[in-house]
Amino acid sequence: MRENEGVVAGSAGGLASVGSPILEAGPKAEAAKLLPFLALGARADLQAAAAQHVLALTGSGPGRTLLAGQAALLRALVELAVAPAPAPARDAARALVNLAADPGLHEPLLAAEPGLPARLLGCALDPQWPWAEEAAAVLANLSREPVPCTALMAALAAAEPGESGLERLVLALCTPGYNARAPLHYLGPMLSNLSQRPATRAFLLNHDRCVVQRLLPLTQYPDSSVRRGGVVGTLRNCCFEHRHHEWLLGPEVDILPYLLLPLAGPEDFSEEEMERLPVDLQYLPQDKQRDPDADIRKMLIEAIMLLTATAPGRKQVRDQGAYLILRELHNWEPEPDVRVTCEKLIQVLIGDEPEHGMENLLEVQVPEDVERQLQQQDRQEQSSASGAAAAGAVAPETRSEGAAPT
Repeated sequence: MRENEGVVAGSAGGLASVGSPILEAGPKAEAAKLLPFLALGARADLQAAAAQHVLALTGSGPGRTLLAGQAALLRALVELAVAPAPAPARDAARALVNLAADPGLHEPLLAAEPGLPARLLGCALDPQWPWAEEAAAVLANLSREPVPCTALMAALAAAEPGESGLERLVLALCTPGYNARAPLHYLGPMLSNLSQRPATRAFLLNHDRCVVQRLLPLTQYPDSSVRRGGVVGTLRNCCFEHRHHEWLLGPEVDILPYLLLPLAGPEDFSEEEMERLPVDLQYLPQDKQRDPDADIRKMLIEAIMLLTATAPGRKQVRDQGAYLILRELHNWEPEPDVRVTCEKLIQVLIGDEPEHGMENLLEVQVPEDVERQLQQQDRQEQSSASGAAAAGAVAPETRSEGAAPT
């Protein structure tokens, strides 16, 4: 899941028992009649059937809208989602995943159960909870929007005394087998969403905690593009903090090889070019593959672009041979929008330095009319790129006359 997309759980079928009273009425009455079957004290088989039916309803827009107007049913669903076995907590949690995938339903969900983020967070970070992945997926969906994200931040801050909720989240994300029954991949998108908040970035970029360093190996995580993409999105958001660029690019973190390696292929470089690359990028095997996810490749390029916002950052990125990897990526890249993003970064690296007073590209104030022109030009470039059959290779590394950073 990308950070601006919702997770959707698969829907189960309807109730098996023909003639059940919860199937014999209109939609609103049907939803109302589901309520007693979802109660924690209900008979187990009817409770499981009701949970499956609610999950089926959440698989369609009209079904989700119908449920959004049933506050008591939503509260019962939450209670069921956090209930221990033998309750059908998984189906209830998957129904919440689908409901939370629709931003328009976040308000009724939180109105029905204001403590939803905190309760699900407890499940997601419980090493013994079997449906922790579903709980994490609900939170990944909810945290895309400001109000529930704020509630989740409050829940993280209200962790046990002396314990950081964000620290527990990172520990669970970075520890293999943290929960033997749940992979917890969706903690990645959740952290990415949270990292849009300055307080989360301050935690992640604390030089004494070494949090970023623990996340870096996950840029190569092979088993889940969801976890990998969430971590890359988190690192990209951290790169907006230009005050930390020197530390990120320096030996304490050395972030650039971790951003470049997923973009690198099996190309052969000359000995002179090879010596310019970081050691981890030299003499890669012939079966080396680039990250297969185009969205992740684009986020990696965007993160490097942010690191070139200042003159010292541009120098460090150039000195580590980033252009060589990007040149080969551009020649290979099949996705037009990723190629356009790559081209812009290449222009920054091979172009002339901006004039005095404009060295920090993140602090340059662009006039509104110029910004509109640039946005229009960007849309035209995207349209042109998507319509082109193939673009020419990037020129050899030279400092082009008059080229300006994007």
